[in-house]
Amino acid sequence: MLLKFQSHVPNVHESVYVAEGAKIIGDVTIGERSSVWFNTVIRGDEGPITIGRRCNIQDNCMIHLYEGFPVVLEDEVSVGHNAILHGCIVRRGALIGMGATVLDGAEIGEEAFIAAGALVPPGKKIPPRTMVMGAPGKVVRELTERDFQTLKATVEIYEQKAQIFKAEQNQRA
Repeated sequence: MLLKFQSHVPNVHESVYVAEGAKIIGDVTIGERSSVWFNTVIRGDEGPITIGRRCNIQDNCMIHLYEGFPVVLEDEVSVGHNAILHGCIVRRGALIGMGATVLDGAEIGEEAFIAAGALVPPGKKIPPRTMVMGAPGKVVRELTERDFQTLKATVEIYEQKAQIFKAEQNQRA
């Protein structure tokens, strides 16, 4: 079996903060004011990965795919430490908790919250504005107004942190 390797150069907007140790490889596009934190790996070597505006991909995340399952993160998505996203679509404003895993063909609805450690199996469709917990992940409830405020605050906090870290990084360069 011959593997198809795509040797694209990543397209990372100039405003994006990329922390030391993070690796961005292949057919990857990252929108403005996003951040990719320490030791994260984003591998678009087998197909496209698109990350929207104001997304934050926290420490030690892995984003990858197999051919036929692109990765799309719409605007204002937050991905927690050690999460794995593999061949999935994550709609606008969603939060993927620490250590969560979202697999091939899964689709996370707009402003959904995938709890820490949850496993969203291949092909699973998560409705907008719901919370998912467990392995395999199950919708446990609709989100409250307080939950929505947490989602929005996460985006704001990481955008501010990224600006501070990027300024420090530029001063060292």
